[in-house]
Amino acid sequence: MPEIILETEPKLEKGSRPSSRLRRQGRIPAIVYGHGVDPSSISVDARQLRSALSTKSGMNVLLSLDVDGKKHLVMAKELQHHPVRGTVSHVDFLIVNRNEQVHAEIPLNFVGEPATLNRQGGVVEHQLFALAIMTTPDQMPNSIEVDISALQVGEFIRVADIKLPPGVTTEIDGETIVVLGQPPRVSEEVSQEEQESSQESEQETNS
Repeated sequence: MPEIILETEPKLEKGSRPSSRLRRQGRIPAIVYGHGVDPSSISVDARQLRSALSTKSGMNVLLSLDVDGKKHLVMAKELQHHPVRGTVSHVDFLIVNRNEQVHAEIPLNFVGEPATLNRQGGVVEHQLFALAIMTTPDQMPNSIEVDISALQVGEFIRVADIKLPPGVTTEIDGETIVVLGQPPRVSEEVSQEEQESSQESEQETNS
């Protein structure tokens, strides 16, 4: 996976006022750490960062930063957002190695049309929308596919049933349910209405 180059500038002053001034200038305060390297305070261009994190890889995109003349391969580990505007106000960059495993949250991509479930009037209920995985940066998938075409009422797909890409593992319990086929909701509502109607009829008869 090729990395995206982000231009950086050193953040010379500490505190909230210098950080606010950087944001007004279209830059985001950040910190770079990991792999035994002393943490470095920097800033990155807000538009460049937004563009980099808008790719299919999302937060798991590989980035190349030049910090004090040294190039670092990093991933955006944590983003802080403005409580009102929702814009990124700070980012933590974790230095990674292409040959070492890292933890990441990967979105699940549900594919296929559950024809039998649809004929049964059932409903697809998702329990998980992302999966915590471990892999090397070069083998990081953009998403993990889950085929729900064979799903029927009363059946489910577990984590253990998902075919993970090569080099990808997860510590999530294999019995954890990812998605299941629920009975028709309309039938349940009708049944409840019939039960309530029956109870009302019994009350009228007894009175």
